[in-house]
Amino acid sequence: MLVVLINVYLGIYIDSEVLKKNCFPYETAFENFRDEEVSEEVINSFLYDSEPMEESDITEQKIKSVKYADFAKLSEYLAMYFALNNTCSDSDLLEENISFVKEHQPEKFERIQSKIEAMWTDAVLFPVGAIENEPGATVDFANSWRQSRTFGGDRFHEGCDIMASVNQRGIYPIYSVSDGVVENIGWLRLGGYRIGIRSRHGAYFYYAHLSDYAKDFQIGEEVKAGTLIGFMGDTGYSDTPGTTGNFPVHLHFGVYFDDESGKEFSVNPFPLLRYLKSL
Repeated sequence: MLVVLINVYLGIYIDSEVLKKNCFPYETAFENFRDEEVSEEVINSFLYDSEPMEESDITEQKIKSVKYADFAKLSEYLAMYFALNNTCSDSDLLEENISFVKEHQPEKFERIQSKIEAMWTDAVLFPVGAIENEPGATVDFANSWRQSRTFGGDRFHEGCDIMASVNQRGIYPIYSVSDGVVENIGWLRLGGYRIGIRSRHGAYFYYAHLSDYAKDFQIGEEVKAGTLIGFMGDTGYSDTPGTTGNFPVHLHFGVYFDDESGKEFSVNPFPLLRYLKSL
């Protein structure tokens, strides 16, 4: 009888240790984080009002309609939501899982949660502005993440294309969505005239196919959210700098992070853009 009880308790102990070890499936969370297949309803259910920041802490631009929200809480919910394979959006159940994971797998959880928080906290406005004297000019975008692309070889689309209703280069202003530092600028074969800005918490925001830049930005230069960085265009798909006309005028917007080994990976920016456009 004693042997049976020992075996029962040993089995419970082993099961408990296995549960603790596997309570946060990092690979599942990582892939779902990259894909960001999360509805507007789920995002809104995870957000709630918080004390507003001073306007001067955000930008000198007219960002008066920002919906201040608890992005730290959002990032925790999303990290757990992704780990559960996008199957649970009940905040009470997520809270229970988060508490357990923080106790037993805090490092794995933080690796995902911190990146989600950086992406959602640092971006405070939609990247495309209105055109003066063109009230009918609009933009549209859809979830084009992972769609097939063939120029330069078969690959998948690593961002979101914001399309112009007026197919004219150089008239739609493009603004930095975040505070940050210019990390890359200049011509790319695929992206044309592009600029990459690293935000304060590590998100890399990528703006491609610009017609031109607003000024002569330098690598290492600091910018604020709302800084005019250039104008929407149709540059790229060529080794020759300045090439235009290979596709309609649009902004390719991307979000990237570096993993623990320093390797860059992309994240679907569509849910973030959808939220920013609603502000």
